[in-house]
Amino acid sequence: MEIGTGLFTCQRRPDDDRSMGEIYDEMLTLGRAIDESGLASAWVSEHHFAEDGYLSATMPTLGALAAETENVELGTCIALAPLYDGVRLAEDAATVDLLADGRLTLGLAIGSNPTEFEEFGVPREERVERMRDTTDLLRAAWSDGPLDYDAEFHDVSPDASVTPKPESEIPVMYGGSAKPAVRRAARVADAWCAPSALSVEGVEKRVEDIRSVREEEGLRDDSSEEGEADDDFRIYVLQHGFVGDSKEAAWEQMKDGYFYIQRRYAEIFSGEEVEELDDERKRELKEQAVFGTPEQVIDQLEEYREALGDDVHFIFRTYHPGIGTDRMVECVERLGEEVVPHFA
Repeated sequence: MEIGTGLFTCQRRPDDDRSMGEIYDEMLTLGRAIDESGLASAWVSEHHFAEDGYLSATMPTLGALAAETENVELGTCIALAPLYDGVRLAEDAATVDLLADGRLTLGLAIGSNPTEFEEFGVPREERVERMRDTTDLLRAAWSDGPLDYDAEFHDVSPDASVTPKPESEIPVMYGGSAKPAVRRAARVADAWCAPSALSVEGVEKRVEDIRSVREEEGLRDDSSEEGEADDDFRIYVLQHGFVGDSKEAAWEQMKDGYFYIQRRYAEIFSGEEVEELDDERKRELKEQAVFGTPEQVIDQLEEYREALGDDVHFIFRTYHPGIGTDRMVECVERLGEEVVPHFA
């Protein structure tokens, strides 16, 4: 099992008096700590038109992280594919991958927030088709020579040659938990990321479905046995959490930032204002998070490894807005020093 962290959202809570520049500096500080601590990956997230400044420019941010790190995988979890010009995304992603010496994974999703689609002038009902078209365009753009692809939603000639070209294939990861989204990932993408709302059992069920789809359609690596991991397809699991001196201490350190971002997600996904999470929702969120001492975190991560096998990449979401840079750096360091070696 590999363990990475993030997701950098660079949100400024109403009680945070720092400038946005200072918040972005915090992200770079954490990026360096992730790299130095021996974690496997660092991730950014994307939303638009948010009052708290939720990170919107994924590729420039990953370019900055590429310059600050040497070893970690860098990725989007998730970029909103329907909102991009496919050619510009291909150019920008290839540039980041070159700056990072081939460390980029491009995570994509269809998006949901009505305001984002309205403001970008993109019909929301086209989002599934647009993501598939963007994926095909990306792969055509990164291949040698001209596109040789007639894009449905992007006005670019098939004779155009998009540059730069990455030096190796950039993996495309899809998100989503609904059955159509999971099966779409199995058929089209190189990887799937399980969202944090899914239980261990929910992730296991969807991974079984992915393996079944890829087996039925002849997409699995020929060397993979039935029921085993597919070397040509990667599984990522996203979950919020924190490492502390005790279970209670870890929860107290993370909860304000965790509840804040979950309240903001409720607004983003619904398009409506959410003043406060109710007590039942807070209990649910606490139950699904992974937190505690290094030993307690290891025990919880072992549940994922037992269900999914060793070939899973766990994105341990330790970035919670406004809880303090030093606190998050210490958590990252303890992950690298006291948790990661157990799974090596």
